[in-house]
Amino acid sequence: MRDFVFHTPSTLAEALTLLETYGDAARPMAGGTALVNFLKQGLLTTEHLVYLQRVPGLSDIRLESDGIHIGALARHRDVEISPILRQHAPLLADVYARVATVRIRNMATVGGGLAHADPAQDPPLGLIVLDARVRLVSSGGERTLAVGELSTDYYETVIQPAELLTEVIVPPQPPTARGVYLKFLPRTEDDYATVAVAALAELEDGACRDVRIALGAAGPTPIRATATEQLLTGQHASADLIRRAAQAAAEQVDPLSDFRGPADYKRDMAVVFTHRALERVLNGVPA
Repeated sequence: MRDFVFHTPSTLAEALTLLETYGDAARPMAGGTALVNFLKQGLLTTEHLVYLQRVPGLSDIRLESDGIHIGALARHRDVEISPILRQHAPLLADVYARVATVRIRNMATVGGGLAHADPAQDPPLGLIVLDARVRLVSSGGERTLAVGELSTDYYETVIQPAELLTEVIVPPQPPTARGVYLKFLPRTEDDYATVAVAALAELEDGACRDVRIALGAAGPTPIRATATEQLLTGQHASADLIRRAAQAAAEQVDPLSDFRGPADYKRDMAVVFTHRALERVLNGVPA
């Protein structure tokens, strides 16, 4: 690992000034579960590391009129056990509870995970189907965008060098919405999934009023299965429709072949797990 300067700002303004000053030569660091490994392996280098743990006000989880605000420095474990999340967004609490092991969840942060942009991660899928947004802040101002618009490629995002992801905002969900998160782990629980699916559905008089599906480990970014959603929206969920809707997911995924399976196998598994998720949220079939 190469030498670097380690900065410990104590305010958000100080952290943003450091990022603006050093630009591409600086990297923010939160929990460090991914970043430190990348630095040790030589997959990433930096001249200035900006450690964020002393910056106050970035780890709260609070309920406001526009939804749940989750600070970027909140740990995965904080989301998993949060009474606010368990009551108002139980799908998200379940997704974060499924990340690796409790040791990792006690260190990894919400913002750090999203900025890391590994398409095999669990949390982005739950956040996407919940229509969550992120707030990006720089010395020049701030902007918000949907979690589904954050990643652009493997380990790449739209976050600019002088920006920090400061919080995630999860809008209020319909009380009748059903959600589920499923993933296939052929190895150990702290490994990434071969395929993962998050689904959320709201039914009205037996018809699909709103359906959202996101797939992970199935391409260079998390994938919103829009073709599947379009087939189901406004329709009554028959067995044949669910089968055809799940099959449509095969056309949207673009998995890589690796030690978790060849691409064709992963594409087939995306269909299988989309089908299982849809049966769960549309018909109440146990997973």
